[in-house]
Amino acid sequence: MPQQYDVAGLGNAIVDVIASVDDRFLLNHRIAKGGMTLIDEFRAKELLKVLADNQQTMSSLHEVAGGSAANTLAGLASLGGNGVYVGKVFDDRLGGVFAKSMSAQGITFTTHATREGSTTASCLIAVTPDGQRSMSTYLGACRELTPDDVDEEQVASARVLYIEGYLWDEEQAKQASRKAIAAVKGAGGRIALSLSDSFCVGRFRDEFLHLLDKDVGILFANEDEAKALFEAEDFDGVIAGAKKWGGIAALTRSAKGCVIVEEGVVHEIPAAPVSRVVDTTGAGDQFAAGFLYGLTHGKGLADCGRLGALAAAEVISHYGARPETSLKDLATTAGLL
Repeated sequence: MPQQYDVAGLGNAIVDVIASVDDRFLLNHRIAKGGMTLIDEFRAKELLKVLADNQQTMSSLHEVAGGSAANTLAGLASLGGNGVYVGKVFDDRLGGVFAKSMSAQGITFTTHATREGSTTASCLIAVTPDGQRSMSTYLGACRELTPDDVDEEQVASARVLYIEGYLWDEEQAKQASRKAIAAVKGAGGRIALSLSDSFCVGRFRDEFLHLLDKDVGILFANEDEAKALFEAEDFDGVIAGAKKWGGIAALTRSAKGCVIVEEGVVHEIPAAPVSRVVDTTGAGDQFAAGFLYGLTHGKGLADCGRLGALAAAEVISHYGARPETSLKDLATTAGLL
């Protein structure tokens, strides 16, 4: 089968709604400052309405497709890569926002919007003048991904399948992931897994290890996630676990850069310089974007790591989880493309 896409991504489809507010707004609407709170559909609709009605936020209200794998594909597209995304939205206004935002980034998104069940997931991000981001997240329809949402022929035409660990929280989404894995492996493609967070690893460690043993050849994890997966007390233990596994482990260490391990070979890559760290949201997602772009375009593992570090540095220099500057231009200037 011809490989039409560099990467097929499966993940939780969430619309980020970003608004500038003051501290009084947070107090008036009982939003915990600087944290992330899971909310229900009623609360999400209530907050969306007050944000839209609030004159202060009208000029700065910003809605964009989000979710970890979707953000990674946005970074891939910014580098010039070609991606297809599978994620569940409802047939409502925010579902339309998600689809339009993905299309505007040059990402193929053809998953049918549902007309049953929960409304489209959203993350309402209130940004105060001191730069703090206070998030209220409604998971909604993104948790209702099913195997029927996976077009086997479409995902099988990707060189790499990239899956969020968060999908393991729902049985149907897990089965959708397994369907996609079988399709991509059957066509000769590679499987990549992002561990999502250390709590997710705690819930599904045995299943993730089974995936690494049977299906996954590329692993993305930060230091805490990798320690939880390999049950290591320190990073040397992580390296040992990754070597024993034998696949490609792309391990991020924040300001310490990243380490890429494949069997007995270890590449240590410093973090790319950034003048000021504004918001670390999306750093891991963009690291994966740069790494996967390099991997699907014939780059060595060290250069894949450098592309990942460059993409992460760009996204932490501003608010939001997607690139604001062309990653292709930055990578070309840095001599990586």
